[in-house]
Amino acid sequence: KKSEQELKDEEMELFTKYYMEWKGGKKSDNISYANIPRFYYRLPAEDEVLLQKLREESRAVFLQRKSRELLDNEELQNLWFLLDKHQTSPMIGEEAMINYENFLKVGEKAGPKCKQFFTAKIFAKLLHSDPYGRISIMQFFNYVMRKG
Repeated sequence: KKSEQELKDEEMELFTKYYMEWKGGKKSDNISYANIPRFYYRLPAEDEVLLQKLREESRAVFLQRKSRELLDNEELQNLWFLLDKHQTSPMIGEEAMINYENFLKVGEKAGPKCKQFFTAKIFAKLLHSDPYGRISIMQFFNYVMRKG
């Protein structure tokens, strides 16, 4: 039979072990926790001036970068001109159409900002029931304006 002190020591040891596992002090055998990215960062308090300035600056830089990725009016006009120039006949009513080959040609000429829109996936997404395998230039242009 164990003495009173041995029982207390054993109880304290078990308590410490379970508490540390619960608090995260002792890592478990499952390493998948290390692969989960951190997704929440608390907002800086009012007295943390440096952290607030850092947050404001990083947000401004992020918005500037996103703004540079957007197509400006001149680039949109150039894209429309290229699409119109490379349309594939016959027209369906008033609707100008473009086939995949000409779509790729426009993609090469349109510039680096537009390159992300000239993929097979986007062409297939906009391809409906055209017997010639073409997409509507207007639908594609609207897609670019919404996404870009």
